[in-house]
Amino acid sequence: MTKLLEVKDLQTHFFTRDGVAKAVDGVSFSLNRGEILGLVGESGSGKSVTGFSILGLVDEPGRVAGGQIIFDGDDLVAKGEPLLRNLRGKRIAMIFQDPMMTLNPVLRIDTQMVETVRAHENVSKAEALRRSRDALVQVGISSPDERLQSYPHQFSGGMRQRVAIAIALLHKPDLIIADEPTTALDVTIQAQILAEVQSLCAKSGTALIWITHDLAVVSGLADRLAVMYAGRIIEEGPTAQIIANPSHPYTRGLIDSVPQGKRHGALLTQIKGMTPSLLKLPKGCKFAPRCPRADAACQAEPALDLIGPDRSVRCFHPHAEADGKAAL
Repeated sequence: MTKLLEVKDLQTHFFTRDGVAKAVDGVSFSLNRGEILGLVGESGSGKSVTGFSILGLVDEPGRVAGGQIIFDGDDLVAKGEPLLRNLRGKRIAMIFQDPMMTLNPVLRIDTQMVETVRAHENVSKAEALRRSRDALVQVGISSPDERLQSYPHQFSGGMRQRVAIAIALLHKPDLIIADEPTTALDVTIQAQILAEVQSLCAKSGTALIWITHDLAVVSGLADRLAVMYAGRIIEEGPTAQIIANPSHPYTRGLIDSVPQGKRHGALLTQIKGMTPSLLKLPKGCKFAPRCPRADAACQAEPALDLIGPDRSVRCFHPHAEADGKAAL
């Protein structure tokens, strides 16, 4: 498969009065055309900032402090805003968690979608309108002609999110970065969107980064998983392998915390403690204060080491296959 995106040692820091918050601290991964990568972690792990960094959407006091983001041969960090302006919306699209970051509240849906099409392609208004209507149908919106003439405030939250997803699909981009886009959708529509996205990636070669905290969703969607904690990738590999046999104790905790048919009234498993403040990170392994396997060795910083073909983990005491299998 052809490599589309390569992120090398990405560092995105926020320079505040209280200190430097290393939201993304040395993240590296690659993505092939047509491949789906699940970027997983709790709130504050750095997964959304990673997505914003790729598109150059990090606002002050944050900025990309180091590393490379190579998209189809071009370094987006080095070439900066002029190149990114041409790529955003056409070759790289983003679906935000809050649809109102995409939609203008004072413009009708047809105006916004037609302008999106014609901003990058020299087509007639009628052709742009047809493509907009087809995109709404694609994401499961009924009565698309009527909906095109509506304003965002006339939609429910879930409907607005579907419109935002439709806008991202308009140009059939090379890369879609989706920041928890199905959180506000009911289960039926969520399944429909996931199936549509998978089909798009398979047919058109579109690559997808799906940012989420929900392992149950991404386990049936992604080809590979990258699990983040405190601004770093702590485990990466094929989805089926990580779900069946997680190596990092944090990954194991995320999987064990998913409801799995436990008896009625039983308490859910949870990871003890809280994610650390990015301004006061612990020394050594950042997960050690919450880890049941931590010992004196964890006072040092673990490296992201290969533990098998296309599989890596950042841990001194990874789970072995003999520790048992996990399932979602």
